[in-house]
Amino acid sequence: MGQSLVKNYLHIVFSTKHREALIHPPYEEELHAYLGGICKNLECTPIKIGGYTNHVHILCMLSKKIPLTELMQELKSSSSKWMKTKDTSLKNFYWQNGYGAFSVNPLQVDRVVAYISNQHEHHRKKTFEEEYRAFLEEYQIEYDERYVWD
Repeated sequence: MGQSLVKNYLHIVFSTKHREALIHPPYEEELHAYLGGICKNLECTPIKIGGYTNHVHILCMLSKKIPLTELMQELKSSSSKWMKTKDTSLKNFYWQNGYGAFSVNPLQVDRVVAYISNQHEHHRKKTFEEEYRAFLEEYQIEYDERYVWD
């Protein structure tokens, strides 16, 4: 086979450092657009970006040209620097050290888009920590609670 054909849908989740509620409504949509721009620049087609006051969800297609670690480094470092320029109250804006990245079945993309679109409603009932633990359990990822959060 001469071609490299790749279609890897990823659902990426990461929070602000210590899950601080720093993603304020005036900047939320702009942050999501900024993250989408980073994905586009790295040829990781963004499909849906959303989140809540203390975390983001990114559904994108991972480019065959870069590793996930490079995408994450660029997403987190560039957006953190950018957020700090938005308001003096955000001078201590940082993302958590880690992240979750979960493969998505192409037949489930619409379901994940709907899930990300409904984050504000979802988090009236469930904390980020509860949500993230549920992802880890669903994907059968072993983890140590002491090291998951920062």
